Amino acid sequence: MRAIPMKTALVCLLTAAALTGCGAGDGGAEKSAADLLDEANDTMSALRSVTVDMSNTPDNGTGGITMRLRTDLEDRCTAKTTWATNGSIEQIRIGETDYVRPDETYLKNWSGKPVADVRPKQWAKVPAADARPGTGLAACTWTFESFGTPKKGAAARVGDREAIALHVKDKADKAKGTYTFYVATEGKPYLLRTVYKGGGNVTTTSFSAFDEPVDVRPPASAQVVDKADVED
Repeated sequence: MRAIPMKTALVCLLTAAALTGCGAGDGGAEKSAADLLDEANDTMSALRSVTVDMSNTPDNGTGGITMRLRTDLEDRCTAKTTWATNGSIEQIRIGETDYVRPDETYLKNWSGKPVADVRPKQWAKVPAADARPGTGLAACTWTFESFGTPKKGAAARVGDREAIALHVKDKADKAKGTYTFYVATEGKPYLLRTVYKGGGNVTTTSFSAFDEPVDVRPPASAQVVDKADVED
């Protein structure tokens, strides 16, 4: 079974490709979990665009993060990351440039200088290379990974699609967490949702809007302050 490097976006974000049940037109023949996993990997790896919705919730019910990313899987995307207590930040990435718009709560907790003088509801133009883990800024690229020995679970419904659950325990995971991957069993075997439970957290990552057009444009120039101007 082939492995593809995993993309981690924000703390505790874990994504993976999974398996599907009997596909349309297969005559009802059963497939092995490994074969189903490879089918899903092939489908997700061929995508030209996707929407990703992630939420990370501690078991104790405090804190948490949500993120929504709409991306062409190359260098154009939009994202919004929201913390339960630390505000939110919006992002538009076009090539090597990020436009970021933090809210007031985010700015109060921001420790970096690049957007220190930006007002709430104002976009800051910064080099994409300045993005750092923990700031809430996402990359437009996204990769999917298969790993472990999957076991078939029950049929499920994710949104408006029928799916099958596949369960994996990763021996390398020190938190001894479990992964459940939901893959469409009608139409193409898209990965629809990944749920990770472990380390005192539940991380859910959902995928949708497969190969739908992505229209990413910069904000109006009157709403943008350039990082270089802020630093001068």
